[in-house]
Amino acid sequence: MAGPGLWWTWRVLGSLLLVPGILGWGKEGHFAICKIAEGFLSKDALAAVKELLPASAAGDLAEVCSWPDEIRYHLRWSSALHYVDTPDFLCNYKYCRDCHDPAGHKDRCVTGAIYNYTMQLFSAYRDSISESKYNLTEALMFLAHFIGDVHQPLHVGFTGDAGGNTIIVRWYRRKTNLHHVWDNMIIESAVKTFYSKDLAIMIKAIESNITDGWPNDISKWQICANNQTVCPNEYASESISLACKYAYRNATPGSTLTDDYFLSRLPVVEKRIAQSGVRLAATLNRVFSSEAKIAEA
Repeated sequence: MAGPGLWWTWRVLGSLLLVPGILGWGKEGHFAICKIAEGFLSKDALAAVKELLPASAAGDLAEVCSWPDEIRYHLRWSSALHYVDTPDFLCNYKYCRDCHDPAGHKDRCVTGAIYNYTMQLFSAYRDSISESKYNLTEALMFLAHFIGDVHQPLHVGFTGDAGGNTIIVRWYRRKTNLHHVWDNMIIESAVKTFYSKDLAIMIKAIESNITDGWPNDISKWQICANNQTVCPNEYASESISLACKYAYRNATPGSTLTDDYFLSRLPVVEKRIAQSGVRLAATLNRVFSSEAKIAEA
């Protein structure tokens, strides 16, 4: 699998300053993504995931999907890996141009991180997990989280406003920033308004939409071009397009976002959560495919 190299040098970059406010979907969003993914895992992938999960997860990937956000202050080198910024107003993404951290180090962004951790799991599973030089439990948790992050449109937002972090708005009566609206507040408002304050009901509704509302799209979401194991560049390109079409539109600094914005953006959020879950599972299924391992033996 093609992808950036020299990943083992990342841990020495701990002196990098943490970028505040860039968290990815909130805890609810990441939990939903990983819970949806669990339902699409193959038998081999499910077994491999359960083997790699920490004991605290009790066999449930969703329980640790927010771990990279929880440790971001401790592992400061990881802060730049949650997002990729793009030039203001161009509304497109290019890996070679955009995948770098604020200090200019190449390959340090969310798409680069997805390539990295997929490579770690893929290579270890095909060689010998017991002899791997990587922490595969961390690799799994990072990968699950970052595939979620790259589907959040403002994680592939504009450089000038740090993916909406500097755009101060009101969500109904609450003062916040546009990035936080997409990370947390749309989901929180939906759970409260439409799903009886129960995230599990929202997850079930999204799962029903996957099978009933988007059945013809599932196979397209699962596929990567050219038999790639993972294809985050495609997901990032989708996200910046959605950011321009939905996230930034009618959300200028100082504006108040209410029902019109909420009700027209919620379907976008729910579909991105669905796509992320399906694609995370598809990636893990390819990584942990026993057929591929036998074929290469």
